[in-house]
Amino acid sequence: MTAELTRGQNHPLPRARLEIRVSAGTPIVAGATLGDENGTIHGVDWVAHPGTPTLPGLEVSRQAAAEHRLAVDLDAVPDAVHRVSVLLALPVGGQGPARFGSVAAPFVAVTGLDGDEVASYTVTGLEAESAVVALELYRRQGAWKVRAVGQGYAGGLAELLTDQNLAQAHQLAGNIHEAVASGLARSVPAPPGRTADGDRARPAAAPAHGPDHGAAPQAGPGPAAPASPYDAQSDAPHPHAPGPHAPGGPGQHGAQQPYPGGPAGDSAGTGQSSAPAGGGPIDYSHPRRHTGAPPSPPPTAPPAEPGQPARPVAGDATGWSMEERLYNQVWGMFEDLARTTAAYRSAVDFADSRMEKELDQALSDPRSRIGGQSDAAREAARARHGQLVSQAKEVLDRDVAQLVAEAEVVEPALPAAYARWDNPVWHAYRVPMEIPMALRLGDLHLPEAEHIRVPMLIRLPLERGLWIDSGRSASLDGSFADSHETRRLGLETAVAHAARLLAIHPAGEFTVHVIDPAGSGAQALAPLVQTGVLAAPPALGAAGTADVLARLTQRVDLVQMALRGGAPDALPPGLDTSQQLLIVNDFPHGFDDRAVNQLRYLADEGPAVGVHLMMVADREEAAGYGPLLDPLWRSLLRLTPVADDHLADPWVGHAWTYEPPLVPAGSQVLQQVLTQVAAARRSWGR
Repeated sequence: MTAELTRGQNHPLPRARLEIRVSAGTPIVAGATLGDENGTIHGVDWVAHPGTPTLPGLEVSRQAAAEHRLAVDLDAVPDAVHRVSVLLALPVGGQGPARFGSVAAPFVAVTGLDGDEVASYTVTGLEAESAVVALELYRRQGAWKVRAVGQGYAGGLAELLTDQNLAQAHQLAGNIHEAVASGLARSVPAPPGRTADGDRARPAAAPAHGPDHGAAPQAGPGPAAPASPYDAQSDAPHPHAPGPHAPGGPGQHGAQQPYPGGPAGDSAGTGQSSAPAGGGPIDYSHPRRHTGAPPSPPPTAPPAEPGQPARPVAGDATGWSMEERLYNQVWGMFEDLARTTAAYRSAVDFADSRMEKELDQALSDPRSRIGGQSDAAREAARARHGQLVSQAKEVLDRDVAQLVAEAEVVEPALPAAYARWDNPVWHAYRVPMEIPMALRLGDLHLPEAEHIRVPMLIRLPLERGLWIDSGRSASLDGSFADSHETRRLGLETAVAHAARLLAIHPAGEFTVHVIDPAGSGAQALAPLVQTGVLAAPPALGAAGTADVLARLTQRVDLVQMALRGGAPDALPPGLDTSQQLLIVNDFPHGFDDRAVNQLRYLADEGPAVGVHLMMVADREEAAGYGPLLDPLWRSLLRLTPVADDHLADPWVGHAWTYEPPLVPAGSQVLQQVLTQVAAARRSWGR
């Protein structure tokens, strides 16, 4: 449960590695100070700020932004440190607000690396203050706690630092504001708002700026955002999930983000084997990277030309590794695109409604019908409409151009788990020693920004199965009328997903089974069969289907009983403890009620113990089998083998177009990668 703190309240911290997330209604500066038992700062090297963003166990943002994520590792701070104070300040010298009383109350949350909130605090009651100590993490009798402080200072950072007994307070405050003004990093768009029930909801985006445009309302916030980039799917307008997992699935397709988990989420994932030698305890949670070192600072962008935005660099995000930085950066790109598009749509809607209102007023006023005044009023209304839309389009084009530039540097830097199949990183592929924190399931884009594709990343281990829709509904234009062709495309897409999962796991850590009752998928399955990466040949007929389902169901039962009984080392000798993936082709042909119930069981109970399901089926065709299959579809994440706009983000309901991760025509990359995977598996099994 999240503790909603009020000023002066404290709450214990259950872990040492944390994120502090800040949301405000305007760009602000975030920093932190380290204090001794009395709260005294012993020098400027005890202050983390945009000019010096990293200290032992602490990293803050390099920019003034509406949102911040501060990384904290309490085990890594020096022993002399007993207090970590989180500071917020308004930038000086700009055209923004000069006091907190004129902006929305900042919201601060302490979260785990999985995105789960430990405690939160809305800093209310500020008026003339331009700097505030929002929270402090303090050590008490060997344990750490968080306290909501909310102490504001009308004299800004200089007064705040002076109050903490720092001798160089005024000089350091000037250095901080100078670092912010020099633009050490790109600024961040508008922050999430706060709903009436206290949950943060992400606004669509900051409204476009320009004369008369300030009156345009922002798009209203959508449902509470997920804890992480990319995890939402829906037949309604989607996802990324980029976050939390809303119920719903194919068919009605409840909102499902394309980016599961929180941006930092289980970012500490290791690739350690989940099965210890000798049949020891098995851990089916996401592995963790064990390191006491603080995160290294993100790369610094080369200086930009005066008046130009900072040049983007790959890995320009908070994180404890480059992999995590890139994951969070991709999530940020998804959010930026969602917000700037929402701002544009909101501005256009505002312009439309304003023009309609002005036209109605002109027509309803009898005086305007005399002497051509009505025509003049209509022309003026249309001119104002065109001006507002043009201003919004300029802002959209500017933001999209920045994202395109960022994508051009991020895409080549992505690791294999995040990269497209045509990325050169695959040519240097080697079987990894660690499990990545996420994998790429495809790309996402919006119609207003056709030139940018945002990777759709999903957190590992998989929290739900996948459904590859092989029906006609998978195509935006319905052009694939041949059912055999759509089924072939569906299975080829499933093979590409399975190949990536095999490729990004260490040898022996991922096992794939295939059920192909009628043997209709032999051609599409050839890369898996010919390279020898499957646990066994594809199961054929009713007998083969029953055998595979029985073995996997039994495995789920055994592991569940062992874990619930607290005796994971009591599993039978020889039980395969690796992650398991079952590909089911051409469902539900050849499946009886017992087999369907077993699949439902695997879909519901399997992911928690390392058994995952990937269905290749036509949902529309399967509907003829009645409501028995509905729970199965709802538990799976729907993907398509062709471009489709069935995904909807959780904030403003954008209809995102999903594009599957297809292997380039004629490319041998799949066979080359799977050949290495098979060789590594053979070496590992010796």
